[in-house]
This record gives sequence, C-alpha cells and structure tokens, in this order.
Amino acid sequence: MEKQAMTFERGLDFVKAQDAADPLASFRDRFAIPKQPDGSDLIYLCGNSLGLQPKVAVTLVREELDAWATLAVGAHFAAERPWVSYPERLTPATATLVGAHPGEVVAMNTLTVNLHFMLVSFYRPTSGRHKVLIERPAFPSDRYAVESQIRFHGFDPTASLIEIGPRPGESTIRMEDLEACLRAEGSTIALVLLPGVNYYTGQVFDMAAVTRLGQAQGCVVGFDLAHAVGNIPLRLHDWNADFAVWCTYKYLNGGPGAVAGCFVHERHRDWAGKPRLAGWWGHDPTSRFQMGPDFIPSPGAEGWQVSNAPILSLAPVLASLDIFEEAGMRALTAKSDRLTSYLAFLVHEELGAYVEILTPLESEQRGCQLSLRVRGTREDQRKVFEALETHGVVCDWREPDVIRVAPVPLYNRFEDVFKFVGVLQQTLVADG
Repeated sequence: MEKQAMTFERGLDFVKAQDAADPLASFRDRFAIPKQPDGSDLIYLCGNSLGLQPKVAVTLVREELDAWATLAVGAHFAAERPWVSYPERLTPATATLVGAHPGEVVAMNTLTVNLHFMLVSFYRPTSGRHKVLIERPAFPSDRYAVESQIRFHGFDPTASLIEIGPRPGESTIRMEDLEACLRAEGSTIALVLLPGVNYYTGQVFDMAAVTRLGQAQGCVVGFDLAHAVGNIPLRLHDWNADFAVWCTYKYLNGGPGAVAGCFVHERHRDWAGKPRLAGWWGHDPTSRFQMGPDFIPSPGAEGWQVSNAPILSLAPVLASLDIFEEAGMRALTAKSDRLTSYLAFLVHEELGAYVEILTPLESEQRGCQLSLRVRGTREDQRKVFEALETHGVVCDWREPDVIRVAPVPLYNRFEDVFKFVGVLQQTLVADG
C-alpha cells in the first residue's frame, strides 16, 4: 500500500490539534520530565543520549531493595520477582523489539563489553582474511574496541581496518559504495560491523542488505544498535545477522549505565567448544548449581553471560520494556515518523537559510533523530547550542559541528518540536 503524504502547518493551533489527537499522548505522564527554574517543563529532545526516567522505575527498584532488606539471600528464589531468573523477565519484550526469537537475546553487561564478548567469538582473523569494515564516522568506542581486538590478534589496524564513509561533499553513506567496497575487499574481510543508526548523522542502514552482501562474501556481520533499538523497527532474526549489541539507556530509558543487550542468531546456538569468554552464569541453568568444573554453556545467547545479573540496574529496564510492550512499536514508529517529519518541515520552512539537515529525510533512512548543522564557524555553532541550553532546550552536541535533536514518541509532543524551532529561530536571529 502506498504511503500517504504528510501535510503540515506552521501555526500553534495545528500543533495543539496534533497533540490532542495523539493516541500515545498519555504515555508522557509516565515519565519524569525535568523542569526549568520557573517550574515549567524543559524541552527535552535528548532521548538519543539518555532517555527519561519511567516513574514506575522508582517503584520497581524500591521493591527490589525491600526484597533485599527482608529476604536477603533468599530473594534469589523467594522474591516476588526471583533474582535467579530476573533477566529472563526482560527476554520476551526484548526479543520483540529487536525482531528475534527469545533464545537469541540476553540482557547482560554494557554495550562495549558485549561488543568485546562478541568480537572474541566472531572475529577470528586469518592471514588472508583479517580485515574489519566499519563506517566513518564510527562511534569512538566501537572503533577503539575493533582496533584493540585487531592488535590483540597480532594485526595492524592501519592494514586491517577499513572505513566506508560518505563521498566528498555528502553527509551519508551510499549503499552502492558499501556494496562496491564489499565486492572489492570482501575476500579479505573477516567482519562487517556497522550501526543500525549512525550516531552522528542519524542515517539508518539497510541492515538486511548489509547482512546479505557481507555474508555473500564470506564475512561475519554484526551490528551496534545503540541508536536503533527502541527507535526503528528491527528484524534481526529474519535479516540473518550473526550478532548485535545495544545499550538500554537511550531510547529504552533504562537509566545511566543500564544493563545492555545482546543478540546471537540461533544458527550459532550450539557454540560449545568454540571461542568465547565463559563464566558461571553462562553455564546451563539445569546444572549450574552443581558447581562442576566443566563449563556447559546455556544454549543460545544466554551462554555468553559470565556473571549474575545486577538486579537494581535491571529493574528500570524492565519498567521501560513494559511501557514499550503496552505502547507497541508499530504505533511508536508511526508517531515518530510524523513527529520527526514535522521537525524537518519546520526547520526547512523557518530556518532553511541558517540550518542544514544532515539526516536523510526519507522515513526508511532515519529514526527520530535529526542532525542539524548551523551554517557559520564552529564558534558560531557552539554559541547557538549554548543559547539553546540557556533557553530550556536539552539536545546534544557532537564534534565537530552537529546539534542532534531527537523527538522521542513516548514522551515528546508536537509542541516540544514547535517550541524548539521557535527558540532556535530566536537564537539565530539574535546572533544575526
């Protein structure tokens, strides 16, 4: 079915009508919205960096603290949500969000730790096939992890790291350039590691195509979904990705440093005897407490666990996942598309002479983040960003010259977008 074109208006009446008709509007009340000094809500457009706190997270954390106080070690089995199986409570909703089977996902560690765990297993370089393909710009932590793994295996990143970037004068990576790179270098590439959404530009990668093209060349294909999970629809199992990792503190609202997630495709389910970092909690749960000397891995993604779960850190993630299940990713994606399209519309109509949008405008090539570049010197750009902060707008800056703005459908309104553009316009006019 052909997608219906969106129509927008510039006035406040239109904005209020959109918010009044929003079927997801009530979810905003479930989040703690930071306040300005006068008590009004901040214009918070930074869920791509840290999602807001679900109010119910306080209750869930307090319940686990109470279980600790009243049951102590007995809470592992006797708590309302027994700690020994707590991570499994996150599995169904997580699997739904990333388009996986339940046995393919696990909540554990943090994102870069999980990336290292996956690289230990899936980056197995040889003299003829030792290269890793990443994007430019890649998030620094991904690059650091890859470079360190290359060196760990005795190779030189200057020879073993391939970066695919935009063409001169362009902001995003063309699929045909990625395909050409894989055709030219594929026989020497051990691993393709790309994001679902690029942190800097907000570009969404065609993960199905990337997986197909990479695996056709004999490459392992993995994804960093830090900016994708909870933001765009994902179908990791159907796309046949080998692995994926993500954090939960951005769009998944799990709180700072929250427990991250990991996907391992079910075709790798029986990994016994192959390289991996092992720990007691990755042992088969049916015999884990027999305390035997031999590691018998849990089948699937759970076999990559090494330690028992940090319950107090998992509770906020569970709180948020319950909200995602209730709202539904289809409804969230529909609102996100319209909300972000409206932001792009206003920026173009009101600020086209001052601001460039780096993010693709086609819905299938972006999530809710728009990366904006204010025309002018870097000093001018920083002044604009700092002025936004002064006027109660929370977004974020990424070097060298990008302001990232993310209207999150769970708690942002059309009015937030409208106010943001108004503040940005006032700032730019004031600066001349």
